[in-house]
Amino acid sequence: MNMKKEIEKSFLESTRVIKKSITLSKKIETVVEIVCECIRNNHVIYLFGNGGSAADAQHIAAELIGRYKIERNSIPAISFSTDTSILTSISNDYSFSKIFSRQCDALVNKDDVIIAISTSGNSKNIINGVITAKKKKAKIIGLLGNDGGKLKKMVDIPLTVESNSTARIQEVHRVIYHIICELVEIELMKK
Repeated sequence: MNMKKEIEKSFLESTRVIKKSITLSKKIETVVEIVCECIRNNHVIYLFGNGGSAADAQHIAAELIGRYKIERNSIPAISFSTDTSILTSISNDYSFSKIFSRQCDALVNKDDVIIAISTSGNSKNIINGVITAKKKKAKIIGLLGNDGGKLKKMVDIPLTVESNSTARIQEVHRVIYHIICELVEIELMKK
């Protein structure tokens, strides 16, 4: 194996998928507006995903509660993948497919924002969480991959990274949510 070629191949593929995702700009702008409206109206942002997407959900919540670049008031954001007692009790007492829907049922209110993260767009527990959040009349943003899967038609705004490589999808998800965090801070500081 030629390591140099493999490294270059990964960088070039990542760059290609990032460039292709520029087409999501208008949708990202809409997401920023929805998130800012949520915050201005004293609602909460809830996030969930599996594996690396769970880590991304935690990362986004940390950027919002702490800060991204600008010193500002904390933004209410909760990642549903962080409480091991909740995750394991729901998985044990019900099933893993209900870990997010039970939390949505308990905590989500009308006009809160859900950011559901799934590289396949077909994760059963994410789908169940979205179904429950829709019943609660939350606004739902999907950070998705591949062709968006089943979630693409279920969420209000699908941000779908068109790639079948989980690694490339997650890389672009990070670019997207960093853009969102930056623009939300800028917009909120205007008032």
